[in-house]
Amino acid sequence: MTAFPTWLLVVAALIIFTLAVIAGYYLRKLQLAQRRQAQQLAELEQSAQDQRQRVNDSIQIIARTLLDDGVGLTEASIRIRVLLDALHVDKSVRDEFVAFYTIADKTGHIPILKEWKKLPRKKQFEFEVEMAEIEVEYKDFALDAAKRIIGREF
Repeated sequence: MTAFPTWLLVVAALIIFTLAVIAGYYLRKLQLAQRRQAQQLAELEQSAQDQRQRVNDSIQIIARTLLDDGVGLTEASIRIRVLLDALHVDKSVRDEFVAFYTIADKTGHIPILKEWKKLPRKKQFEFEVEMAEIEVEYKDFALDAAKRIIGREF
């Protein structure tokens, strides 16, 4: 029986060692990438949670301001609806606070901000009368909804 050449064993061992070092290098690189990815994901989740909390805080502030007569019913309804929609609340929440959605829908055609300022005074007055009628009709429902929204997290 012939003896296996020693140099061939040494070369095979060097190849295996080199491949093991390369595999270890890429394994370490993969572990670092996974850690970075997990850290980025945690940061994104924290950022999303912080944003959600800011939106919830804004809803609370608007509801309290509405109850204190610091903001108009139409404006509060539009803002609360937009914020609830931004949180992607369930249909049950939208149904529970339907007063805000109804008022916002019924006044959605009325221009705001710069567009409002561009309107002639007569047209502004017509829209103000329309808003007042809607607010009288839904005031009790909206104030009740504002009371129920206080302290809620969405």
